[in-house]
Amino acid sequence: MSYAVAASSTWTDPDGIRRPAGEVHAWVPGTNQTVCGLALSRSQLGRHPHVDWADVLPESGRHADEVRRVCPRCRAAARPRSRGARAGDRRRGHRP
Repeated sequence: MSYAVAASSTWTDPDGIRRPAGEVHAWVPGTNQTVCGLALSRSQLGRHPHVDWADVLPESGRHADEVRRVCPRCRAAARPRSRGARAGDRRRGHRP
């Protein structure tokens, strides 16, 4: 699944494009809440449908310049799973 970004703040890059800043959350466009369950409108989070979730992660992102905090719950939920992993393997402590 592909996730976009919702953020607590915004900055504009030199090309005039809005980028996420502050605290960032994973978000599925077309829904009104983040992956961790925050309502976008009540949390006053700005939508950034043009920015991919991987692009705001400090270790790999090209748009992470002004990101101050990545929601740990969203990071865990949006983490790619290995192809061989099954849903119950993590809970039972099995290693593939």
